[in-house]
Amino acid sequence: MTKKWYVIHTATGREFTVKKALERRLEDDPKKKDLIATILIPTEKVSEIREGDKKITERKFFPGYILVEMELNDKSWYLIKNTPGVTGFVGTKTKPVCLDEEEVEEILKQTKEAKEKPVPKVLFKQGQSVRVKEGPFKNFSGTIEDTNLEKGKMKVMISIFGRPTSVELEAWQIETI
Repeated sequence: MTKKWYVIHTATGREFTVKKALERRLEDDPKKKDLIATILIPTEKVSEIREGDKKITERKFFPGYILVEMELNDKSWYLIKNTPGVTGFVGTKTKPVCLDEEEVEEILKQTKEAKEKPVPKVLFKQGQSVRVKEGPFKNFSGTIEDTNLEKGKMKVMISIFGRPTSVELEAWQIETI
């Protein structure tokens, strides 16, 4: 039987605790080592400004869930189900449902890309009204014309001396109105 990916539901905020508990249970009993191949908490790096300092933190894609690559049988089901913090599997009431290969590939791709480049904590859209909170245009209001999330920069149309002017700002310099 081949290993497939399943989703475990955990108490929110306990994902890393559950992952460590599962890993510890696998290490403690050599017979259980082959039950689970991978335990994954998909995260992305997020950049934000707090008190003037740029901080990079991790944010979970799916709070309250862990992805597990395993062969589903009575032993693996029992091992996971009886780990503190686990509330159950995603699926029917009696049988966990595995993820499609395409879904898994997309999640793994997103996780890899997100680890390489931090994204702004707040995502902005074209046409959205914003206020500048930092820099030379502080307290000016405007509308987002264009976004470049890879660089974390936005083109914002603001009114200076009654004339519309396009300025390029970093995501941390603006906030939604």
